[in-house]
Amino acid sequence: MDRIVACCGLECSKCDAYVATVNNDDELRKRTAESWSNMFNSDIRTKDINCLGCGSNVLFSHCHECDIRKCNNDRSQENCSKCADYGCSRIDGFFKMVPEAKKILDSLRENK
Repeated sequence: MDRIVACCGLECSKCDAYVATVNNDDELRKRTAESWSNMFNSDIRTKDINCLGCGSNVLFSHCHECDIRKCNNDRSQENCSKCADYGCSRIDGFFKMVPEAKKILDSLRENK
């Protein structure tokens, strides 16, 4: 599977929602819904676990309202690593929660 990096730096190709969708794996969808429901104190259903990455129209529900994704789409960028305003307050707040995403985007910026 090719490496796919989300707008924010998460690695879609390693995400359980993406993998479950690509492989049409209902058992992985179920486990992911249960895990994410507990992790995010939310009610995520098995049928909600469908995503083909930020560049697609098949998205996990939160992705439809993601400010980072919206900004990237407005700028017609693949992800934040391509942005002239990289390091803005929008993405910095996300990096505080997911520092691994910053490492991925930093790496992509270095390898332009």
